[in-house]
Order: sequence, then structure tokens, then C-alpha cells
Amino acid sequence: MQPIIQIKSLSKIYKEADTFSLSDFTLDIYEKQVFGLLGPNGAGKTTLISMLCGLIKPTSGSFEIANLTYAKNANDIKKIIGVVPQEYALYPTLTARENLMYFGSMFGLKNDDLKQKINESLDFLGLLKFADKRIESFSGGMKRRVNLIAGILHEPKILFLDEPTVGVDVHSKNVIIEYLKELNQSGTTIIYTSHHLTEAQDFCTDIAIVDRGKIYAQGTPNQLIATTPNCSNLEDVFIALTGKELRDDV
Repeated sequence: MQPIIQIKSLSKIYKEADTFSLSDFTLDIYEKQVFGLLGPNGAGKTTLISMLCGLIKPTSGSFEIANLTYAKNANDIKKIIGVVPQEYALYPTLTARENLMYFGSMFGLKNDDLKQKINESLDFLGLLKFADKRIESFSGGMKRRVNLIAGILHEPKILFLDEPTVGVDVHSKNVIIEYLKELNQSGTTIIYTSHHLTEAQDFCTDIAIVDRGKIYAQGTPNQLIATTPNCSNLEDVFIALTGKELRDDV
């Protein structure tokens, strides 16, 4: 089976940095996986996703997305990927519906098709009755759900999620994860980062634990737990592989 994302010896060092943020990184991600990229702060996760989304260029190495490269097929790649950032990418003085109409139109959606997608998504995530309220009046969990919808209206083949449930209540977290599971079952490949390791253990089909720009271990959650000595869950594996050292940075 051909990987939907194929990364070969990818490296990145930022200007004036002393060390590589990503170093000789090689990884295959297959269609319909929920692939978790887990690691401490500064491990290289954001750098990797930023390159895969075309936001920054690698120092060396290469990658393909659905057999396409940004050098030759940037517009085609942007049509098949969705990005849901950790920070809210919403206009606070617009309503939820107005935000989603705007973002949907950016992907070329319009008229009744776009309105239907918005209504269906808002309804599934329990937000339809708030559709015409301003985003600035929403709770964190409500904003997080609208932020998610904005990234998937165009039905991307590949969805990049950066901490999709950070800072939300238990009910919002559950409905977000259930929504993402349905998207995955319908064929969307998901690349996911999070510090919620219990959530990742349940949600991800496959995981790479990343630290200092390299992959320390890769496999299904159960494989990682079974093959790492004295570990009974994914958090144990994470600590065993990356250590207990604090990763504070300023």
C-alpha cells in the first residue's frame, strides 16, 4: 500500500539556531490512519506539521502528500488538506455561521451546499441553536468546536489537528472526539498532536513518539505499551522514552 504521506530524511534548522528542530526524519502515514505525533515541548512536532502544511520549507530532505509536492502542486495539496490550529482562527465579532460561510467560501464552497454543510456540522456538534451568536460570546469549548468545523468544511482527505481538545470541558472533548472518529471512518486521514496521552491512547490507531527532532518509537498504542518495559499505559511509555526532565522554554 502506498503511503498518503511519505517523509524522507526531513531536516530543519532555523536561522541562528544551534541545533536542528527536526533531524533526518523519515515516516510513512497511510490512508485512514489516525496518526498521533506525541512529544514534549520543543520535540519538533509543530515544525513537522508546519512543513507538511507548506508554511515553512525544510532545510533538507523531502516529502510527498498523495504523491504531490509543494514545489509542483501546491494548490492541489491545499485542496485536499485541512488544518485545525491550536489557536482559534475565528473572527470574534462575526457569528458562528458568518465565520463558517467565510471560511467555506475560501475553499470554493457556496450557496445551498455550503449552508447545508454548516448546518449539519453545527447540529452534530451541538451548536446549531447558537449559529447566529457572535463568537466572542462563546465559551472555549464552543469556540474549539467551531474552529474544527472551519477546517473540515471542504471535506479534506487529510486533516492536521494541533491539540484539538486543549482547554475544553469533558462534554466538549467527548463530542469533538466522536466527530473526529466519524470523519476518520468516512475516509479522512488524521494527523494529531496532543499532550492528553489518555485521549491519544484511545483515539489514535498509530503513534510516533518524537523528541529532539527524531522518532524514539512508533507503533500502535498497544504495541508501544507491550514492548516498553514496565509500562501499563501510553503515559508510562512517554515518560520512559523521553525522560522526566522539564522542557520549559522562553
